[in-house]
Amino acid sequence: MQTNALSEEQLANITEAIYQHGYGIIPDFFDTEFIQQLTQRVIESNALKKAGIGRQLNHQRNSDIRRDAILWLNNEHPTDQKYLAQMEAIRVTLNRQLFMGLFDYESHFAHYSKGAFYKKHLDAFKGRSNRVLTTVAYLDNHWKPGDGGELSLYSEQDELIAQVPPKAGTFVVFLSDEFPHEVHTCHDDRYSIAGWFRINTSHSAKVDPPR
Repeated sequence: MQTNALSEEQLANITEAIYQHGYGIIPDFFDTEFIQQLTQRVIESNALKKAGIGRQLNHQRNSDIRRDAILWLNNEHPTDQKYLAQMEAIRVTLNRQLFMGLFDYESHFAHYSKGAFYKKHLDAFKGRSNRVLTTVAYLDNHWKPGDGGELSLYSEQDELIAQVPPKAGTFVVFLSDEFPHEVHTCHDDRYSIAGWFRINTSHSAKVDPPR
């Protein structure tokens, strides 16, 4: 049976944040037990692989830009199912309230080991990607100041908007093509889930996103 469903208040908070600011930072969004389940899932998977940049034919690994390892969520895994069901509730709500036309969602676990980082970048360029909305869920349950791994969000004018400590249960969401961001160098292990809501940009010669 599906558990950990999001409340109407949680969904309303996300909707209001996107409508008002284009981003939201919500501490304690996920309950402790669920965070522990997700953390255990990724630590015990033994299937993390070094991340790259770009997609499909343009995919490449570049340790000067990012040094995290990732594992894509699998809708056949019961723990992943719970998280993906929550993201589906967000997708439906945003489409209903803000008419965003979100088509699907993709996400992966991310492990930043000591010394890992992800330099400043955009998740999407205007008119050149189907990624519309980025999400980050933090799984760490032992982070403390000095451990690094904070997420910095910037405006389109390159002004620092927020610096988010990767505390367990915090949920971050922002428009993918409007907010450059970076993950600062980690001094201890940092686990999270990164995800993207996408629109359907398929046409006669291309299916995007692929099904």
